[in-house]
Amino acid sequence: MGATKLTLTVKEESLPFVKKYAKRQHTSVSKLVQRLFDDIAENEKNQPDPLLEKYQDVEIPQWIKDLTYKRLFVDSDVLFGYATEKGAVLFSYPVITNEM
Repeated sequence: MGATKLTLTVKEESLPFVKKYAKRQHTSVSKLVQRLFDDIAENEKNQPDPLLEKYQDVEIPQWIKDLTYKRLFVDSDVLFGYATEKGAVLFSYPVITNEM
């Protein structure tokens, strides 16, 4: 696991107390901050996504589940003849329908 340098701004009057605390704990200020960050990260990992929580019990209506893409088919000879006369490019496009 790699480490990244981080510059922090703290209240000047707090720093001596934090350094004393770190010394009593036989650690460094950096390791104290790392433990704090690790605790925050672990807590955040265990938090459910509020948006998913809000909608997890919502029932999706069947008509939405049944929506499918369907291609429009036109008599290709008629379409091709008309399109080439007009210099158009032929393509098909999806149409949303609830027919299966």
